[in-house]
Amino acid sequence: MARELRDVLDFFLPEAVEGAEPAGDPRPALSRPERPAALGIVALPIGAGDVVRAAFAWNLAVEVARLGARAALLAPAADEPSPLWPSAGRGPLGAELLYTRVGGLGELHHAALDLAVSRAAEASEGGLVLVRVPPAWLLRDPDGRGLLRWSLLFTSVERRELMETYGLTKAILARSAEARVGVTVHGARRLAEAERAFSHLADVSRRHLQRSPVSYGLLVDDLHVYRAIVARRPIGLERPQSPAARALRDVARLLLADARGAPDA
Repeated sequence: MARELRDVLDFFLPEAVEGAEPAGDPRPALSRPERPAALGIVALPIGAGDVVRAAFAWNLAVEVARLGARAALLAPAADEPSPLWPSAGRGPLGAELLYTRVGGLGELHHAALDLAVSRAAEASEGGLVLVRVPPAWLLRDPDGRGLLRWSLLFTSVERRELMETYGLTKAILARSAEARVGVTVHGARRLAEAERAFSHLADVSRRHLQRSPVSYGLLVDDLHVYRAIVARRPIGLERPQSPAARALRDVARLLLADARGAPDA
C-alpha cells in the first residue's frame, strides 16, 4: 500500500529528533539481525545536468553509511560526472561512488546486482546500492523491468517539476507495472506545502495510472544544503545537526527499513 506523506511526517518534526545522536557521533547504530544475500537496489532517475538532485543522491549514500549500513552510488560511465561528486572509490564513512560502462537499463541492472551481491558479503547490517539512471533511458530502453522494481524520485513543490515527476512515474510503471515508485519532496518551506504537493501527485497518479507513489518524506528548504553543496562536503558531515541533515538521515532510515522487506532483486 502506498505510504502517504502524513504517515512519515513524524520523521521531520522537531520532536522526532529529540535525543538524537550528538554532533560528534558520525555513525549512529542501526541493528541488522542477519547478513543479506544482496543489498537493496534503488534506481534514481537523475539527469546529467541536475546538480541539486545529484547532490541529494551522494548525500543520501553518505547518510546510509552514517546509519552503519553499506552504501554505494553507481552511475553509467558515459554520464558526465556531477561536479559535486567526489572521485570514484570509497569516500566518507565508506560510502562508495562507482562508474560502470553500460549501454542501457538491462546492463545497468546487471552491474547493480553484481555490486549488491558482492557488497552484501561485507555488510552484516545491510545497505543500499543507489543507481543513477539517465531519464532518457526510461523512454528508449524497454529492458528496464529489473532495475526499475524500486525507484526514488526527487521533486520540488513547483508545478513543472511535479509534472515531470508524474511523467517519470508513468514511464517507470510502463516498464514494470508492479514497481515501487518512491518520492521525496524538497524545496518546501512548510510541511503543509510538501503534503499538498505529494497528495496532488498521488491523486493524479491514482486516477490515470491506477497506482500512486510511496512517500519518502521531505527534504527541508534549508540554507545548509546549498552551503554544503558549495563546500563539496556531505551535509551530514558539514552540518550534522541541521534540519536538512536530519531529514536526509530519516529518508535513509525509511529506505533501509523498506529494503528489509523488499523482494529479491
